[in-house]
Amino acid sequence: MAFTQHHDIQDRPAEPLGITASAPRRRLRLPTTAAFNLLVSIVVSFLAGSSAPTPLYGVYQSEWGFSPLTITVVFGIYAVAVLVGLLTVGTLSDHVGRRPVLVVALLLQGAAMVIFATAGGVPALLVARVVQGLSTGAAVGAVGAGLLDLDKTKGTIANAVAPVTGTATGALLSGLLVQFLPAPTHLVYFVLLGIFIVQALGVALMSETSTPIPGALASLRPHFGVPPVVRKPLMVAIPALVAVWSLGGFYASLGPDLVRQVVGSSSPVLGGAALFVLAGFSALTVLVLRASPPRRVMFLGTVGLIAGVGITLVAVALTSGVVFFVGTAVGGVGFGAGFQGAIRTVLPLAAPHERSGVLSTLWVVSYLALGLPAIVAGFLVVHGGGFLSTTWEYGIAVMVLAALALVGLAWRGGHEPDQQVTTGDQLPVVSTIRNRACPASILSRAAPADSSGTSSIQARTPLSAANRSVCSVSRAVPDACP
Repeated sequence: MAFTQHHDIQDRPAEPLGITASAPRRRLRLPTTAAFNLLVSIVVSFLAGSSAPTPLYGVYQSEWGFSPLTITVVFGIYAVAVLVGLLTVGTLSDHVGRRPVLVVALLLQGAAMVIFATAGGVPALLVARVVQGLSTGAAVGAVGAGLLDLDKTKGTIANAVAPVTGTATGALLSGLLVQFLPAPTHLVYFVLLGIFIVQALGVALMSETSTPIPGALASLRPHFGVPPVVRKPLMVAIPALVAVWSLGGFYASLGPDLVRQVVGSSSPVLGGAALFVLAGFSALTVLVLRASPPRRVMFLGTVGLIAGVGITLVAVALTSGVVFFVGTAVGGVGFGAGFQGAIRTVLPLAAPHERSGVLSTLWVVSYLALGLPAIVAGFLVVHGGGFLSTTWEYGIAVMVLAALALVGLAWRGGHEPDQQVTTGDQLPVVSTIRNRACPASILSRAAPADSSGTSSIQARTPLSAANRSVCSVSRAVPDACP
C-alpha cells in the first residue's frame, strides 16, 4: 500500500548558530486515490453487511424454529435503526470531521458482526441489527461527503452506484459462503469483521477531508418540513417511494422464501441471488439514467415496477425460475429509476433552506416503507392466507401504488418543466442541488441501502451549514438497497 508523507512545519524562531535543527515530524497518510478507494470500499462493505443475513434467514429459521413474521421483524428493525441514525448523526461529520465518525461507525459495525457470529437466538439478531443500522446511518453521510471532498465527479457516481452494488454483492457472496464453506452462521460475519478492522486502520491513516464547523449538537435534531410548492409533487412521489421500498423490503426479508416457493430449492445462493439481481439492475439503471430528465426517469421507474412485479407474479403462478429472475431484473430497473425519479421531481422545487426538511420527510416515508410493509407481509404469511396468497396481495399492492404514481405523473405532465442536468457526468439531482444550495466541496446525491443515507439539520443553523447538511443528507443508502 502506498503512502504519502506529510510534514508538520510551523512558524518558529530560527535555530541559534551551531545548533542543528531537528528533522520535521513525518506522518504516514494515504494518497488521495487510495483514500477515495477506501471510502468506496466502506460503502460497499457496509451495505454488503446489511444484506449478508438475507441468505441465512432460512438457516436461522430451521435452527431456532421461528416464523416468517420474525424474519420480517428482524429486517424491519434494521430499517428503523438506519432511519434513526440518518436523521440524527447523518450530518455529524460536517461538524466533527469525517474520520472520527467513520472510525466509530466501523468499530460499531465490527461489534455487530461479533454479535451476529455469536448469536444464539432472535434477541441477539435484533440487537445486532440495531447496532448495524445505527452505525450505517452514521457512516453513509460521512463516506458520501468524504468521496465528494476528494473528487466531486467520481464521488457523485460512486455515491450513486456503490450502495446498491454493496447490497447486491453482499447477498450473493453471503449465499456462496453459506452454501459451500463451513460454519455458515459464523464465517461470513468473521470475514466482514476482518474487513471492517482493516478499513478502520485505513481511515486512521487518511487525511481529514473537511474543516469542522460549529453546531454539532444542533445537527442531531431532525427537522421536517413540506413547503406549499412541494406538496403536490410530493403526493405524486409518495406512492412511488412506498412501492419501491416495499418491493425492496420484501426481497431483503422474504426473498429466499419466495425463491424456495418458485424454484423449489432452498439453496442459499439462489436465495441471495434474488436480492442480487434486484439491487444489481437498480445500480445499472441509476448509472445509465443519471443524465436523463427526472420525470422521464420516474415514468420509466413506475412502468418498470408494474411490469417487473407483474412478470414475477406470473412466474409464481407458473413456478418458473427463469421468468422469476427476469421479472426481478425488470423490477430492479423500476426500483432504481423509481426512487431516483421520485426524489428528483420533488427536491429541486424546494428553496435551499427548505431542502433538508423536505429530504428528511422523503426519507422517513422511504424507510418506513422499507420496514413496515415487510412486517405486515410476515404477519399475513403466518396469520393470513399463507405465503403464496400474501405474495400476490403484496405484489398487486406494489403495482397499484406504482400505477397511482404514474397517473399522478401524467396528470402533472405540463405543470412544471423538468429540472435539467448541467453536466453529462453527474446525477441530475446533484447538479441541481449544487447549483442552487450547496458548496461544491460538500456536493452529494439524492438517492439506496438499500440501502443506502439521509439526515437533516435544525432549521436555526446558519445557511452555510444548512447547505452543507442538505448536500450530506442527499446520499441514499437503502438496506434493500441498503
